[in-house]
Amino acid sequence: MIGERLLRARAAAGLSMEALGNLVGVSANMIKKYEHNQSMPASGNLIKLSKALGVRSAYFFRPVKVELSGVEYRKRSSTPAGILKRIEADVLDQAERWQELANIWPVFPVASFSIPSQLPDTVATMDEIDTFADQVRAAWELGSTPVHDLIDVLESQGILVIITEVDEMAKFDGLQATVANQPVIVVSANWPGDRQRFTLAHELGHLLLHGRLPPELDEEKSCNRFASSFLLPASAIRRQLGTLRNRIENQELFLLKHEFGLSMQACLYRANNLKIINDQIRQSMFIQFSKNGWRKKEPGAEYPKEETRLFQQLIYRALGEGIISESKAAELLGISLMRFHQSRKLEATDAITNQ
Repeated sequence: MIGERLLRARAAAGLSMEALGNLVGVSANMIKKYEHNQSMPASGNLIKLSKALGVRSAYFFRPVKVELSGVEYRKRSSTPAGILKRIEADVLDQAERWQELANIWPVFPVASFSIPSQLPDTVATMDEIDTFADQVRAAWELGSTPVHDLIDVLESQGILVIITEVDEMAKFDGLQATVANQPVIVVSANWPGDRQRFTLAHELGHLLLHGRLPPELDEEKSCNRFASSFLLPASAIRRQLGTLRNRIENQELFLLKHEFGLSMQACLYRANNLKIINDQIRQSMFIQFSKNGWRKKEPGAEYPKEETRLFQQLIYRALGEGIISESKAAELLGISLMRFHQSRKLEATDAITNQ
């Protein structure tokens, strides 16, 4: 029955029963009956529902159903509950398409997530988090150079990354959950790249540090330290800035940001954490940042946004290997068959960018 899927799609669209009913030409009470599986919409109304909600008709009959478990938000106190519901609905939709694709493959060519075995059982201090982050990099053979495509690194390790368009006003700070025993990290498409990357690394910290921290270490602060350590290793920032400074030029922070994908403010904190600069210098620079308005918007062009391409690549690979049809590929991508044909022929290179 379509009731639960209709309810989820309506939540994702941010529509009330009355608003959706007006778009379809039925009463709010009829929408309620649809959602409670007390009535089945006629084919014409089903098409209208699909158009109003921005989904394909096949969405209502998708065979795969998944649940988010262990949902943890890095949310701001101002995040409206309605936005969180829309985000969860969007995440469930994308996760279901992932799972359906995985079920179609005879052997799904994506590794399952596993925590590196060589990591220590306990991380007792903030300074030890730097070492821990270096050990994760070593286990994943990342060295100490910039990670330019963090999503690709996470997906190659079996972590599902979902980018949601729902967060138009950038009101939430990320989401971590589990779908079918696979860890999921959700970020917004509307954030600048450095914020996306810090959130991805922060949530990775939660995933890897869970159960390893003593009670006296705050987990959120520890994961912030992990994020900055993972994105900008101590050896790398010391190569760039030296080991002890009495002054740092803003341009140095700007260059670090665009090399390592970490905000200027986070780079400044990183330099202070490693005692390259003292607290007084850090505070003085933050005062200058505030005067310049850089605490809200840093100077220059934004760091490029992260993108996820694995889902698209696997769909085209499945198509090329004869595992799925064109219509199934279009359905999984959530686009029309005509639009899929254009994309397949490279007639619309921006046809699919939100998976």
